[in-house]
Amino acid sequence: MNKLQIDIGSTYFKTNANGEINQHFRNFDVAIYDDLHNKCADLLANYSKEEVHICSSANGGLSTLIIGITSLFSLKYATNIAFNSGINIIDTILYSTIDKAVAPKEVIDVVIVVGGIDGVESKFDEKLINYLKNVNYQNIVYVGNKADTVFLKKQLKNLVVLPNIIGDKLQVQEEELKEYLTNLYQSDIEGKEEIKKLYEITSNQIYSTPYIVNNALPKLGTLFDVADPFLVIDVGGATTDIHYSTDLVENKNIMTSSGYDRLVFKKLGVFKSRESLVFGAKNNEFVYELLDYLGVNEHILDEHSEQATTTLMQLAIFLVLYQVSKSHNDYVTLKLEILNSIVLTGGISKVLTDEEIDKIMRFFYKKILNFTQTPNVITDRNYEIWTLGIEEIHHAN
Repeated sequence: MNKLQIDIGSTYFKTNANGEINQHFRNFDVAIYDDLHNKCADLLANYSKEEVHICSSANGGLSTLIIGITSLFSLKYATNIAFNSGINIIDTILYSTIDKAVAPKEVIDVVIVVGGIDGVESKFDEKLINYLKNVNYQNIVYVGNKADTVFLKKQLKNLVVLPNIIGDKLQVQEEELKEYLTNLYQSDIEGKEEIKKLYEITSNQIYSTPYIVNNALPKLGTLFDVADPFLVIDVGGATTDIHYSTDLVENKNIMTSSGYDRLVFKKLGVFKSRESLVFGAKNNEFVYELLDYLGVNEHILDEHSEQATTTLMQLAIFLVLYQVSKSHNDYVTLKLEILNSIVLTGGISKVLTDEEIDKIMRFFYKKILNFTQTPNVITDRNYEIWTLGIEEIHHAN
């Protein structure tokens, strides 16, 4: 079947015309639609709107603030669901400490409020309402026990109430919240004027790229020699994402029904979020030793050069592995010591050599995990994982 697949990234856009994949560095002085036409007008002329399928990560993802009753269940469950829905967590607040919490300065796309199991007494009071008065948020959703519903609906306009994510047996019930957050993510993409204009060249739904990549994972073995459990690290211009086999999840009580999930690190992109990546690197206790191991000094973090970009991509790999390791507890903890394969994709595949990648893996596994052996590393040099994911979505629909 004649078809054209397009991935709009924050730094590049990619095209796949019946198996022929090409990358184009974006011209940020013109709109995405115009840039696409300037570079691919002859290609686009060969396809009808029905034959064009588009995904995008150019919006950088949504942000959330999570307020929960307990760190072990409500915050942990909601955090896991938010990450798996492609949502970026700005902060999590334990309700018992909300009096001391400082409201985030940036606009929050969605606030998630989650309480205990059904059947318990009300947990939330005026402290929550007073705190939220200082938060600039676009959406708010409640997924806690039923006892708090009447009070919260009366106090909070535009509150969306969904079924409790904590089951009676303290198991996660994720589907309703995950669908709500995924739809918000989708609406954000379509609401961006630059992305919305792309519907002039396609009659198909425009999906988020992390969602597309996650849908490719069950078929990844058709492209590469991978073995479960594995993870995919996608280093981009705005974010760095991890897609992983759920066999790697350390905390079994937050397992999901899917065999694969994802985390989106909004502050670890190499171009658009470069400053936050550098900030994260400078505040990591191992990075200066890592820079010495790589043969560069700390000043490379403040440079704008090809070598600096190479180093930042190496640091992005290290930092995301570190943040899902047992050394860091703010995210889902993955059992990296049982990994069989790591697949690298995104802009990284065009910049880092195998040797530069191997150095990062060796340092991480020896320094952080005390392992001498590293998993099999595969680099998606042709950047085709996303094409497999779009194909899966197309066939499913």
